[in-house]
Amino acid sequence: MAAITVNGKSHEVAAPPDTPLLYVLRNELALYGPKYGCGLAQCGACTVHIGGKPARSCATPVSAVNAPVTTVEGLGTAERPHPVQRAFIGEQAAQCGYCTNGMIMTTVAFLAQTPRPTEAQIRAALDGNLCRCGTHMRILRAVRRAAGGAA
Repeated sequence: MAAITVNGKSHEVAAPPDTPLLYVLRNELALYGPKYGCGLAQCGACTVHIGGKPARSCATPVSAVNAPVTTVEGLGTAERPHPVQRAFIGEQAAQCGYCTNGMIMTTVAFLAQTPRPTEAQIRAALDGNLCRCGTHMRILRAVRRAAGGAA
């Protein structure tokens, strides 16, 4: 048994130490925001925050989690979405929605470090997140909107 804190709540998890955090989140804690995309930490669909920093949960063993975890479910609620979630909704920055978790989680961490980013900085920050639907322009507008820039 391991203890981890997710979205402000402490949990005892029964998974073996080498189990990817993603599996614990989805299978034990029923948090389905983080998605299994590639399993190689290359697409970003599984991104969560560990200690406030973005991490690929598909490649992070649960035994390596030594700080609080935040998933997209922990950012806001349906009634009061996080400003980045609100911007993504406002720009309709999802088509299939599979990449949206990673895009939002990466954006939240990025804007915390770079509150007034340039277009080049936004593109560089999201470079490690893959979207196959073609909503890139809407995603970029959503990040600009969340940063307080023109959409």
